Amino acid sequence: MELLQTLLVTIVTLGVLVSVHEFGHFWVARRCGVKVLRFSVGFGKPLLSWTGRDGVEYVLAGIPLGGYVKMLDEREADVPEALKAQAFNRATPWRRMAIAFAGPLANFILAVVVYWAIFLNGVNGVAPIVDGLETGSLAERAGLQLGQEIVAVDSESTPTWEALQLQLLNRIGESGLMTVSAKFPDSDVVHDYNIHLQDWMQGLEEPNPVQELGVKLFVPKLLPELDEVVAGGAAERAGLQKGDLILSADAQSMPDWQTWVQVVRDNPGTALALEVQRGEQVLELSLIPERKLEDNGVAIGFAGVSVAIPSWPESMQRTMTYSVFGAVSAAAHKTWQMSAFTLESIGKMISGALSPKNLSGPISIAKVAGSSAQYGFVAWLGLLALLSISLGVLNLLPIPILDGGHIVYALVEGLSGRPVSEQIQNWANQIGLALVGVVMIFAIYNDILRL
Repeated sequence: MELLQTLLVTIVTLGVLVSVHEFGHFWVARRCGVKVLRFSVGFGKPLLSWTGRDGVEYVLAGIPLGGYVKMLDEREADVPEALKAQAFNRATPWRRMAIAFAGPLANFILAVVVYWAIFLNGVNGVAPIVDGLETGSLAERAGLQLGQEIVAVDSESTPTWEALQLQLLNRIGESGLMTVSAKFPDSDVVHDYNIHLQDWMQGLEEPNPVQELGVKLFVPKLLPELDEVVAGGAAERAGLQKGDLILSADAQSMPDWQTWVQVVRDNPGTALALEVQRGEQVLELSLIPERKLEDNGVAIGFAGVSVAIPSWPESMQRTMTYSVFGAVSAAAHKTWQMSAFTLESIGKMISGALSPKNLSGPISIAKVAGSSAQYGFVAWLGLLALLSISLGVLNLLPIPILDGGHIVYALVEGLSGRPVSEQIQNWANQIGLALVGVVMIFAIYNDILRL
């Protein structure tokens, strides 16, 4: 069932992205007087096709990893004399450039619209409060102190964990000065701390910028308080109930959930004397964890309970609300910010500052799409906007066969007055196709390793 959901969410996600991208080409082509023959979402054998009143063949194909808009073009087939003025190759270089740019632009517009809807609904997050500093770390040497809230990095506001992570990731692989701004609770005085970077996190496969900075952010303590108790499980047989707080097991204090889990795992089939707080009462119960074999054949204990997730202190919760027009401005800024981040990441991957193992392919996209859907519609919308930006940026790269390559061809012709020769275009397209193919294979290889 989960696999089916992931598959459906992935198809819908890619379908939306491709449809919007190709519609951009389609809409501008027709406004530029170019005749469109086919609008296809997906590649391969058509699953569904029909011809509209406008004479365009609309196709839904079986492989949802792209799409295309086929236009009338004398380089691909003979064109009747009466229709030659509507051929793509007869359009001016500037119109061809506009048609090529329209696909990525549509993706950026989609991202702005999606972020606008998210911001209009309000954005929730938690403040990045310093709860621990690693001895000798960059943060400790710079002078950051426990209890401070990190409010900005390089003058960019960081009201939430997500914002902090993004600003720190912007500096991956770099050297130089990074300024972290922080303040104490109930104070308006902001202190700036200068951190000297040297090839920071360069080449790391899974960079964790907050950890590399040497900071542990505050999270509510996970107490051994029970949420769900599995029917018929060891915990239910022992008399445990939802809301119970485990105080001790075999006279050993249970300060947190992890300690409780470890004790249960270490005692399969062994009776544990529990001290449990239930409301105002303190009860004494006996639990015999079930035996469960791991893949390596080692038996572990299993109680059949889940933990009650603690709530964040109100003082640490951040809710950003926007007016209708304020959300438009915030959405445009977010789209620009993520576009710049994507482009910088590509550059750093090429230079070696960012490990190419961070490159993801369709398998990772499918997994993340499925996971985001489980977290709710807003989470899925956030992923849709991010993927739309990535698609837009990637297609604008000056690589033959991509939109960016077509823009370069048109720009050269527009400035020089002469088109790029067919021979050079064919040669460049083969190189571009090979490059894109190699990158795709490497991305899928990374996906498989992650599995």
